[in-house]
Amino acid sequence: MTGARFVTIGHSTHDTSTFLQLLIQHNVTAVADVRSVPSSRYNPQFNRHTLRQSLEGARIKYVFLGGELGARSDDPTCYQDGRVQYDRLAGTAPFKHGIGRLFDGAQSQRIAVMCSEAEPLDCHRTVLVARVLEEHGAAIDHIHRDGRIESHQAAMCRLMSRFHLDQADLFRTHAEILREALKRQESKIAYVAQPNTDDVAPWR
Repeated sequence: MTGARFVTIGHSTHDTSTFLQLLIQHNVTAVADVRSVPSSRYNPQFNRHTLRQSLEGARIKYVFLGGELGARSDDPTCYQDGRVQYDRLAGTAPFKHGIGRLFDGAQSQRIAVMCSEAEPLDCHRTVLVARVLEEHGAAIDHIHRDGRIESHQAAMCRLMSRFHLDQADLFRTHAEILREALKRQESKIAYVAQPNTDDVAPWR
């Protein structure tokens, strides 16, 4: 798996033309949609089927991976006190299968892992999916809404700085400090299921 490269992007509130231009600018040939719910009430241009048609018109492939790599889960074992636990989600068979599909696709495509949030740090595509991809030897860059590219390493430095964890620590390694920063961010952004007595597990 080492040697694979990916970019991530949030569709944000872009119009279709701007979004496509960002993808073309960064030589993206395929989009992997990791939204659990591939629709947007306020930005219908990013509803699943509309987006697929727009991408196909620009000769960019589309694959929906929200079932495997989405931030929500139908598996009740992935929850603690109603909140998704990213480590548990990453350990599930569907998630591992989705990661495998990304690596398989990266052999022939320049893949953008897409979700909705503009800021990479505020999205599970970075805090969960990109983290796991990197652990498997991939290189990841994040496309910002202005077209700027940020390496995953630089994004992680920004994340540690957010929590004032960017200073050297005599008693902890860099990896341990980063792990704390990731867990803190997870606690802020991870999906929380709404109470529903009719469902065994929350809907995606």
